[in-house]
Amino acid sequence: MRKLVYYIATTLDGFIAGPDGADPSGPDGFWPIPEDYIKHLVTEYPETLPAPARAALSVTARGTHFDTVVEGRRTYEIGLKAGITDAYPHLRHLVFSRTLTESPDPAVELVAGDPVEKVRELKQEDGKDIWLIGGGELAGALYGEIDELILKMAPLTIGAGIPLFSHQTAFDPRGWELTGHTVLDSGAAFVTYARATGPDTPAAGN
Repeated sequence: MRKLVYYIATTLDGFIAGPDGADPSGPDGFWPIPEDYIKHLVTEYPETLPAPARAALSVTARGTHFDTVVEGRRTYEIGLKAGITDAYPHLRHLVFSRTLTESPDPAVELVAGDPVEKVRELKQEDGKDIWLIGGGELAGALYGEIDELILKMAPLTIGAGIPLFSHQTAFDPRGWELTGHTVLDSGAAFVTYARATGPDTPAAGN
């Protein structure tokens, strides 16, 4: 079965964006993008680079981790504001929204229904894993469906902002097993956790 992977950049204090929700790595952003970070993405996660970055870096590799990306409307609209209707044309691209009535791009699928139900359907299909790009609200709605966390941790704290999971996410402690980590010279770290499944693992209802 395919996994839902929350692959996301986060500060050390657990925020994925500033309070305004704007792209923190954009021209006016505060997020550091060191050279070794970009090289690691190109080598290990080329499919997660948006189309303009892939073109600028001459990246053509399809990647080995994901063939599907899912995101919420607010995250999708960051690209729209930059004039990008499909940042990931090399992936199947789904946007969850109850307010968008027509997709701005024919290749982008709008999903107005229950995210959990849709993700469970996607997991049953053949293919590579499913990349949950954000934002915090969708991640909160899919909290119980996330099988793996890949945290791109920046050597940065911001004090306040958009958290990994929205504040509306239900309290539900879960255990995770460290399965991989890469620390770059710049101080950025890629840390991978798989959902723990042992008998002592906290689970919903316990």
